[in-house]
Amino acid sequence: MAVSGTEPVEPRPLEPRPVGIDELLERVRADYRRVEAQEAYDAARTGETLLVDIRYAALRERDGVIPGALVIERNELEWRLDPQGSHKAPEATGHDIQVVVICNEGYASSLAAASLHQLGLHRATDLVGGFQAWKSAGLPVTPGQA
Repeated sequence: MAVSGTEPVEPRPLEPRPVGIDELLERVRADYRRVEAQEAYDAARTGETLLVDIRYAALRERDGVIPGALVIERNELEWRLDPQGSHKAPEATGHDIQVVVICNEGYASSLAAASLHQLGLHRATDLVGGFQAWKSAGLPVTPGQA
């Protein structure tokens, strides 16, 4: 009911309900197909896929790196892979590149892939199980410095 001389008060829209990380991961992963280690390896060998390691330096030093993977720490990922960005990596050639994001165990990489989708990199995905799955599959790893 409006009081004389005032505009009616519109009800406030409901705030979205908070979601937990498990639900968030489920939601973002529903928007793309994740890849297994062998599939990522095969695609990278043919040159059709760019592997991007977002693990921080201490993990790379401890566990090693995937030969040929582009190392971009998570906090720089969007700036380095945005094909329109002023800080893009030379590998960020367009929105159609196939990118497989790799974190340590396959959780942070899912959120990173979703963020890349928001930038228009519609073929971005992530590695199920992350670097640890790659290593467990016996795929090539260059030893770290630790």
